[in-house]
Amino acid sequence: MSAGDTIASIVYAPLQGACTEDRIRESVDGRKDKDCREFRTQFHRHKEAAIGPAEKYYTLPAACCVVIPCYNEEARLPVSEYAQFLSSGRDENIRFLFVNDGSTDGTLATLRTFQEQFPERVEVLDLQPNRGKAEAVRQGMLHVIASGRAGVTGFWDADLATPLYEIREMLNVMAPKPELELVFGSRVKLLGRDIQRQALRHYLGRCFATAVSQLLDLPIYDSQCGAKLFRVTPDLSQVLKEPFHSRWIFDVEILARFLTLFGGDTHRMGEKIYELPLSKWTDVAGSKVHPLDFFRAFGELMCIYRSYRRGLRGKNSSAGALSVRRV
Repeated sequence: MSAGDTIASIVYAPLQGACTEDRIRESVDGRKDKDCREFRTQFHRHKEAAIGPAEKYYTLPAACCVVIPCYNEEARLPVSEYAQFLSSGRDENIRFLFVNDGSTDGTLATLRTFQEQFPERVEVLDLQPNRGKAEAVRQGMLHVIASGRAGVTGFWDADLATPLYEIREMLNVMAPKPELELVFGSRVKLLGRDIQRQALRHYLGRCFATAVSQLLDLPIYDSQCGAKLFRVTPDLSQVLKEPFHSRWIFDVEILARFLTLFGGDTHRMGEKIYELPLSKWTDVAGSKVHPLDFFRAFGELMCIYRSYRRGLRGKNSSAGALSVRRV
């Protein structure tokens, strides 16, 4: 079975080995199988419960390649965690593209060595000179799209503030819903979830997300979480066609570009995006984002909003002119 196929994997520990795909099929056909019925009951009951990410029943959709932008990450890159994920024997439809964004330390050498360990699932793209995270992500995603090897792409913070198993959770959201084109991680501190975030950054983030929500008329809770996946579509290619104007909040610019493509139809946009509350997120020391950057981000947000409104007016004007010509 190819990586692009949908693969059903049963890994729920208490019943592991008790229920094969054939036996599930028999159960669906109406034949009695106590173990399968028990498994299916527990699956539906506990799918969203905190029973441990490695013990869930999950389905893997089309192949996914996640872009990891790296700038001077030699000392911070958790190589062992990436290696453990790739060596687990699971999630073989998930690959990584590490983008070295003009690092001046040993990041590129570290990435090349890691690529040699997992040549089938790790690729390295070297950008010189440094172009910033936004351009590193854009170039990386365009590279994935051009390769034609993935049905889903996206980007992830290199320090793994968001654990890699959350990729699987996002893919699980996408798999049964072909209409979804964007799945964003959301750092919501709820009972049963381990979200460790500095109080100041949390409150500044809430203010910023509220401003984004109001300006774009989208009820988004967390626009800046560094864990996002996108279905590879012509719309995504169009969104990534031009370099981003924003240095700090290109995530918001991505939303604004999608909205422009949809003619400002926020209802349609709402049907294509899903925010997934993360089960774990850790504020890793050494982040290159500082509280002062949030204030810079508000200035960029207003520039994005003005650009979005201009793009929307231009699109509506073009549509109106086309209607007139057709009459």
